[in-house]
Amino acid sequence: MRVAMYYSNRDVRLEEYPTPPIGAGELLVKVVASGICGSDVMEWYRIKKAPRVLGHEIAGEIVEVGKGVENFKIGDRVFVSHHVPCNTCYYCLNGHHTVCDTLRTTNLDPGGFAEYIRIPKINVDRGTFVLSQEISFEEGVFIEPLACVIRGQRLAKLMSGQSVFVIGSGISGLLHIALARVSGSRRIIASDINEFRIRAAKNFGADEAILAKDADPEAIREINQGRLADLVIVCAGAISAYLQALQSVERGGTVLCFAPLEPDLNFVFPFFNFWNDGISLLTTYGGAPSDILQAINLIQIHRLPLQKMITHRLPLAKTGLGFQLVAEAKESIKVIIEPQR
Repeated sequence: MRVAMYYSNRDVRLEEYPTPPIGAGELLVKVVASGICGSDVMEWYRIKKAPRVLGHEIAGEIVEVGKGVENFKIGDRVFVSHHVPCNTCYYCLNGHHTVCDTLRTTNLDPGGFAEYIRIPKINVDRGTFVLSQEISFEEGVFIEPLACVIRGQRLAKLMSGQSVFVIGSGISGLLHIALARVSGSRRIIASDINEFRIRAAKNFGADEAILAKDADPEAIREINQGRLADLVIVCAGAISAYLQALQSVERGGTVLCFAPLEPDLNFVFPFFNFWNDGISLLTTYGGAPSDILQAINLIQIHRLPLQKMITHRLPLAKTGLGFQLVAEAKESIKVIIEPQR
């Protein structure tokens, strides 16, 4: 079969790769659509394990069923979660599924930028979901990233009537904006360094979208009727974005750290200000099983304008172009690879 082998953001090669054989309890899935995630182009993170086949936002069709599999059949349209928790460890039992050791070691074989993937038994058991006819393969690609967004807003306890400031209007930021809009946020402000994404933020639910250089506290107060934001969501992996967040959150508010920084990047944290103003600093990673189910339900009833977020659909041979588009972050939002093309 063909795969897109990742060596770096500028070097993604179409290569031949053996179709993985499946064993008992496993599935072979033909990948129909696979999204490029912002984390796929975090070169500082990915290149350490190169060469490898990336891709974890996938939707496809089951073409082979292993012995003992009872809940799935050939022809089923499915979304498959690449990371799945054990559901029995200390972390899972305390609601912290995304720091489970099992979740951090499970994956697809070889990865979503391939014509076919083997679904290990544990992923079949707790990470494979049949898509209803109301969900297209393209929409299925959004299940994983939307689940991550749902988890973040759930942990942040976003409530109807609150104001939200989203820093970074790439696909994660836009999903946060769209979800906050349907959740009843009173006012949504967005920022980015790119004019194309500023326009996208307005199109997908932001009341106001401004360039990052103009998003100082005075500007936030002017937009938000004299107050800073109740919830600031950081979707840009830059120190400048986090410093901006710390200046933009209202007393008693929350900063949700959605985008990671490189491991060696650190900055001075104004602890007294946060202590004095009752600010909560919250991190989030991945999506728990309940978040995946909620994402599927939201997509099934078409509450979010996901199809309009897709800017590029590329064949497997042009995965390298897709990586360049996402890494450059200029005039792309969601880039989807179609491995059967």
